[in-house]
Amino acid sequence: MHVKPLSVFLIPLLLSNLSQAQQEEPRLRIVVTSGQGTVNNIHSRTNPTPVVEVQDQDRKPLPGVPVVFFLPSQGPGGIFSNSSTTLTATTDSQGRAAARAIRFNDQTGSFDIRVTASYHGETATTTITETNVSGSSSANNGGGLGFGTKAWIILAICGGAVAAGVLLATRGGSSKAGPPPIVITPGTPTVGPPQ
Repeated sequence: MHVKPLSVFLIPLLLSNLSQAQQEEPRLRIVVTSGQGTVNNIHSRTNPTPVVEVQDQDRKPLPGVPVVFFLPSQGPGGIFSNSSTTLTATTDSQGRAAARAIRFNDQTGSFDIRVTASYHGETATTTITETNVSGSSSANNGGGLGFGTKAWIILAICGGAVAAGVLLATRGGSSKAGPPPIVITPGTPTVGPPQ
């Protein structure tokens, strides 16, 4: 009785598994390079731009690939500069495409930007999750300092002035009579809205 070597059975099985693994590996992928988890102030005209990179199966960037960005048609989101919720961009020499000039709507909350790319019959999709928030326009006056921060700054300045007054009043040591010491009496500071 002749027994076939084990390799006769294993090699075709290994080749079959390798072939399946290669087929399961996506030939086209989209990698989010900017915008994932971004919080957008709906009152601001400048917010980060969502950017994706389209790559081949070897993770090399693909230039000249059409990429479509889809904003939600309702709820939190916005529109692109073309007054639509859909924008088509083409990847640059680094395989990157950006969803520029999004005008966010006045609805706050989380939303997904769907992204689709197609290349040589292959299609890849991903989502970019962002959140719209309503930042108070008065909180952004004065370099972005809110009321609480301004109050603490004023209190710190007053405290420093009191400490300086005490230091000046107790400094010296001379027995000669001189002008009376300067005394600063702390009071309750009043903080009002920016003027």
